[in-house]
Amino acid sequence: MAMSDDISREMDLASFEVVDTMTPGLWEDEPDARRSKVKLKDRLMSAWNSVRYRGWPRKGTPRLSKRRPVCLLGRFYQLDCSGERESFRRAFSSLLWMTYRRNFPPLEVLGPRSDAGWGCMLRSAQMLLAETLLRHMMPSGTAALRSMLRLISCQLRPGLSVAPAGWTWPAAHRQTRDDLAVAGRPLWRSGKPRRFSLGDALDGVNPEERTHRRIVGWFGDLPSAPFSLHRLVELGRESGRRAGDWYGPGIAAHLLQKAVSASAVCDLQVCASVYTADVLELCGAGDGALRWRSLLLLVPVRLGTDALNAAYIPCVQRLLELRCCVGIIGGKPKHSLYFVGFQKDQLIYLDPHFCQNTVDIKQHNFPLETFHCQNVRKMAFRRMDPSCTLGFYARSRADFLSLCSDVSQALSSSEGKYPVFTFVEGHKPKESDGCTSEQSSSTDEFVLL
Repeated sequence: MAMSDDISREMDLASFEVVDTMTPGLWEDEPDARRSKVKLKDRLMSAWNSVRYRGWPRKGTPRLSKRRPVCLLGRFYQLDCSGERESFRRAFSSLLWMTYRRNFPPLEVLGPRSDAGWGCMLRSAQMLLAETLLRHMMPSGTAALRSMLRLISCQLRPGLSVAPAGWTWPAAHRQTRDDLAVAGRPLWRSGKPRRFSLGDALDGVNPEERTHRRIVGWFGDLPSAPFSLHRLVELGRESGRRAGDWYGPGIAAHLLQKAVSASAVCDLQVCASVYTADVLELCGAGDGALRWRSLLLLVPVRLGTDALNAAYIPCVQRLLELRCCVGIIGGKPKHSLYFVGFQKDQLIYLDPHFCQNTVDIKQHNFPLETFHCQNVRKMAFRRMDPSCTLGFYARSRADFLSLCSDVSQALSSSEGKYPVFTFVEGHKPKESDGCTSEQSSSTDEFVLL
């Protein structure tokens, strides 16, 4: 009897249903048999690539326990409460998911048209930057939603609290397969009204959804997109990397720095330095608060030699608990993942190792569904590769000072003999300036322990 009670306390959150605009019947019928063959080929190729790069599916599915809170990018969710459980579903489904793609324009002359098998680190880096841009450009949540969360009648473990939710993708709020029917749109050949995705319907009236779509478009697989795979590979060429090469987390951090610096996002600065004076100078703190540029701070670290030092696991957990944390570019050896949270001794992540067809972002109201994931995946901390890049976001100067204080406190309480890294007052020696100088073409830079 006790065993069945324990089983009943486990909740399967491996997948949950949201709007699926690829469901048959939502798109215009095409009598051409070739269209069906192409769809079948795409399904077979996706299945093959999933097995090839993610392995055979194991029996059973990952489970999240109701008895323990789940941390997702600085927010805790108590899953034995239905309201909390739904909030977790929405928050996870709203994260932007970048995966392997195929059939995009060649990366080089006669170069590859897919990044399957080698681009996972760049995709993980894209996900971290995408989360940063969502926080940077989206409102932090409505007053009504904040009040609702405060009224949740869940008894949390002492020391835990529910942070106010930020923006969530409206399509993640709907649990039915049928989507919005929009009047006044073009008709099917049969005369029936055509159905569009929820995101399509809201784009015309919701500025948040227009911003959401614009951010996704910046990561489209086109040379002109500022944060596309094409752009990152082009920047990597300056450091001696080519399409098909392996990119480490340190190199990925510096590619993000260069990509944002060259983009039109002029009010966001990316820095890979732990020297506070360099950061403050880079963000314009000396020119007054009105000139401050928001900050994405990237810190490449190595948490051990050949394997993760278990003494740093509590420290990684404390960093993921911070609201300023935007995730970790890491993974398993030669298998990059984007870590976004944890439950007990299990990391929660988004996996780029799923090959999908390229989405034409130039198309009006291009589909967004393949940029969001409904599958919660987890792995043991002990399997984490020691090389990773930590990401933190600060909207203002005050946020940066709070970030330094909160991160330092989390690091100082580490059970390890040495902290993961430390902030240093002053400037970094000019001969190795981490914020402005060109990086080495062949060596990843880490905060060594």
